[in-house]
Amino acid sequence: MSIYQTPLQFGYFLALLFAVLLLIRGWKEERLSDKLLGLVMFFLAMEIQDYTFGFSGINIFWEKYDGFPRYFHLAFAPTIYFYLKSQINRDFRFKAAHLWHYLLYAIYFLVNIVVFVQGPKVVSAFRSSELSYWLGWLESIAIWGSYIYYFYQSLRLYKEYRRWVETQFSDTETVSFVWLRNFIYLIIAGEVFKFGWSIADRALGNLPFEQDWWWHLFTVAIICYVGIMGYSQHQPARLSYTKAEVVSEPEESEIVKNSDISAPNYSEWKPKIEQVFDEQRLYLQPDLSLSDVAQRLKTNTSVLSAAINQNFEKNFNDFVNYYRVEEVKRQLKNPENSHLSLLGIALECGFNSKSTFNRAFKKFTGKSPKEFE
Repeated sequence: MSIYQTPLQFGYFLALLFAVLLLIRGWKEERLSDKLLGLVMFFLAMEIQDYTFGFSGINIFWEKYDGFPRYFHLAFAPTIYFYLKSQINRDFRFKAAHLWHYLLYAIYFLVNIVVFVQGPKVVSAFRSSELSYWLGWLESIAIWGSYIYYFYQSLRLYKEYRRWVETQFSDTETVSFVWLRNFIYLIIAGEVFKFGWSIADRALGNLPFEQDWWWHLFTVAIICYVGIMGYSQHQPARLSYTKAEVVSEPEESEIVKNSDISAPNYSEWKPKIEQVFDEQRLYLQPDLSLSDVAQRLKTNTSVLSAAINQNFEKNFNDFVNYYRVEEVKRQLKNPENSHLSLLGIALECGFNSKSTFNRAFKKFTGKSPKEFE
């Protein structure tokens, strides 16, 4: 064992372990997002495989499998994009029409496998040819283009999703998937680091083999972060986001038809919304959603969301948390709660985490909870 091989071996086998666990869970629970994240973990394992075995003195991948298309750079970014789509919408299904996103990877695989099956001599001759040189440049451009396009689309989709979540859920922390956004940022930072390293390699002459270890160590850190966060994250059952808003609607028989409630005059909604929140205290439910309230009022989420925005100038998340903050302020003045901690009172009032409570309290009072006390 050496300082070089131990971390890479740990990251390599950890990535494979998470890949297997995610694929098994995805198959058992029929969850596409787990299957796709399992593929991402497998791709990360393949990223460090050659160096993991190389630092261990096992050179089979260079000796017997040189030229075999065992890298997945051109499939990596599209898979992350589809993982995000399937994670924020449990109804999303991967279809044959989506396969074109993997066209560049298919071309890379076919070119390399055709050369590889002809034997080591052909592989060696191809590697030293001018065609291979230019194909290598095209592959690098394609990889960067794929990363730029799909990471941009992923971050754009994530931003739109976060805006939607604020209008649908009173508790957004468990469905925010901030770790996934951070993962994309880490990959971008890693690729910039790798690009800078390659520039230094060319400027300073070929750096020693061991210098590439730092880049692969960074990949091990990504494997640990993504594996732990991705496998342990909360999996909401009813999350269903698309650009055309998809939410659970009340049954047709429950919707009040041809009534003033369904009319575009949203001002008539205000007393009805206030009544259901004041009398039924729905805000005390930590997982309260817009569809829950819509079902209570026997209408649809689009009308209710518009009514809240127009009458209270808040999205659904802020509207509910405002009620919760007001309830916390009332309970703090109640001597019967002297035995409870501030966080305990917040949890009793519908908040489900300290960070969400602190953020909402500061937003609506201008003070931190400690300053208010």
